Amino acid sequence: MSTLYDKLKRYSESDYYGFHMPGHKRRGILGEAGEGTSLPYGIDITEIEGFDDLHHARGILKEAQERAAAVYRAEETHFLVNGSTAGILSAVCGVTEKGDTILVARNCHKSVYHAINLNELNPVYLYPGFDDRACLNTEIRPQDVKDALVRYPKVKAVVIVSPTYDGVVSDVAAIAEAVHEKGLPLIVDEAHGAHFGFHPVFPDNANVQGADIVIHSVHKTLPSLTQTALLHMNGKRADKVRVRKYLDMLQTSSPSYVLMAGIDLCMEELQNRAGEMFDPYVKELLKVREELSGLKRLELIRTECYDISKLIISSGRSGLTGRELYGRLLSEYHLQMEMAAGSYVLAMTSVSDTKEGLERLTNALFRIDNRTGQKKESIDIVGMGLPRAETVYPIAGAERRSRGRSGSTLVPWEKAVGAVSAEYAYLYPPGCPLTVPGERITKETADWLSWYEEHGFAVEGLKKERYIEVLV
Repeated sequence: MSTLYDKLKRYSESDYYGFHMPGHKRRGILGEAGEGTSLPYGIDITEIEGFDDLHHARGILKEAQERAAAVYRAEETHFLVNGSTAGILSAVCGVTEKGDTILVARNCHKSVYHAINLNELNPVYLYPGFDDRACLNTEIRPQDVKDALVRYPKVKAVVIVSPTYDGVVSDVAAIAEAVHEKGLPLIVDEAHGAHFGFHPVFPDNANVQGADIVIHSVHKTLPSLTQTALLHMNGKRADKVRVRKYLDMLQTSSPSYVLMAGIDLCMEELQNRAGEMFDPYVKELLKVREELSGLKRLELIRTECYDISKLIISSGRSGLTGRELYGRLLSEYHLQMEMAAGSYVLAMTSVSDTKEGLERLTNALFRIDNRTGQKKESIDIVGMGLPRAETVYPIAGAERRSRGRSGSTLVPWEKAVGAVSAEYAYLYPPGCPLTVPGERITKETADWLSWYEEHGFAVEGLKKERYIEVLV
């Protein structure tokens, strides 16, 4: 029986090319800083003399975090070795008290909902726009934030995600201004935007645009190891002391020095040679985007405000579903995409991509484009829009009720319409729930769950396949 290590080693020696996270693309740090490094065993230590303590940083780790803060123009930065999830949980719990009301973008990652559950918060949802042509969620409108803050005066904090998993960017500066008018902190899940601010083709990062807390997944779009991330804090609106307390609670007491060294190497590269890293990458990326604009049946999708590093390839006019296009790229061309949605695939690029890798993707897409016939009949593809469901109970309240005297029961999706969900249902990736505990299940949600399952997508969060737990 082969071990996980054996399988990983064989995969690393194969010709499969990854258009997915982590952003190092299995190549490591590319500059001088990465030469001669030996991961992981040779440098895997614990908190020994001279190497500081992440939970009480006074030496080299303090200096490393200060370097990261300077790189991202933040007032204070903390290393995360449990991924952005630990940062999001700490941020949300740190700026709220039990039972508070919080304004949340409904397309946030599941970790935001877990934080809402932990602190028994009452969520008020902000819904993103939806692009019917592209079948994907778009940005959060600043005016919607303003209106919600007037309508719900008890809100204590605001959480948005920008860029989204698909690369859609919201106007963080305008949203921050609206939130700050009420004296509230803005948390921005910028996990997919760790590369923002290092080249003019990308937006400034959310620290520069006024966010109070920003979370970056360094590993997603930069050359750093999986699980490495950063939490930044600015200004006085967020309770930094409480956020730090939650970081101490939620991060391991034995943080990996391998992971922390990976973050620090990445920060050093950004500090000293960001131009060398980004200029050739952006040149190749723009070339690829220009070439892909010539596709006839497949289509490179652009929304009004988007991150150009994400290549969204719509399959709609080809007669293929997103899942089928994903499968062909993998089986025929050994190109691993980040995600397949109903009508598109997502290819994530980074500074670590090679010219040859990008050319392989471009050539494969044109071959598929030329070999697919004109669509003979319409394919009923369900998009990734989010239903405007009624919130009947807070998440924690729904979970308590499911354990109470009346309890809960499992019902088939198609018979759950009108019932109140007692569990999550989401596609992973991207990890944004289609329904959460306490929401009334809509016919749209039930139809989507059925469609995704029928077309080979894994619907996660459910106790039993094709069933959902509802309150009695």
